[in-house]
Amino acid sequence: MVRSLFVALSWVFCLSIWGQSPLGAWEAQTQDPEWGALRVVSIVSSSHQVITWYRKENGAFVRTMGGSWGLMDDRWTLTVEFDSTQSELVGSTQEYTVTPTATGYHMAPLGLNFSQIDAGTPGALAGAWLMTGRKQDGQISARSTDGPRKTMKILSGTRFQWIAYNTETKAFMGSGGGTYTTEQGKYTEHIEFFSRDQTRVGAALPFDFSLVDGAWHHSGMSSQGAPIYEVWTQRY
Repeated sequence: MVRSLFVALSWVFCLSIWGQSPLGAWEAQTQDPEWGALRVVSIVSSSHQVITWYRKENGAFVRTMGGSWGLMDDRWTLTVEFDSTQSELVGSTQEYTVTPTATGYHMAPLGLNFSQIDAGTPGALAGAWLMTGRKQDGQISARSTDGPRKTMKILSGTRFQWIAYNTETKAFMGSGGGTYTTEQGKYTEHIEFFSRDQTRVGAALPFDFSLVDGAWHHSGMSSQGAPIYEVWTQRY
């Protein structure tokens, strides 16, 4: 209840100062001495956020971090659940200053100017989701979300990203993302970055999907060509 009220107040601030909600997908451009030109994409659900850096030229994965977020006045907080390059940040709450701009907002000290990609539409699956089940031998086996090992998917109206991580050991196990569509019961991912296998960049993966009592049922072939049936539950 307290967090819901905090988020609601955050939206009131954004609507009054920015003229829009922070929910959806945002992008920024930056230069890195080692990697060159990078695209930075942030996906924000009502409860969670992810920020990912990857190379514009070829989709090479650079970094991802994320967790639960909050906003009050110009202070944006991120309680870190995963960070692929700075694991010592897991469990901490990072603070940023956000300043509205003509096209979005500036986030300091990251030095990023974000502009909006979408506001949570048109895809049917916007939100943060945890994997809570898999079908094996015709039976769905439940997967607890109380443990430290998690697989999360976070989606805006057009963007998706999955992240596998452990909040106890602070280990990052992998991530991939890009754009998606949901049309006529088909969920299709178009991969723009993949930390485990850069050769998958550019691939399109179609799946069947349905929403059953609020749970997302997802079936098809994985990026490795193996059949999968997963159940995902939304995080609030």
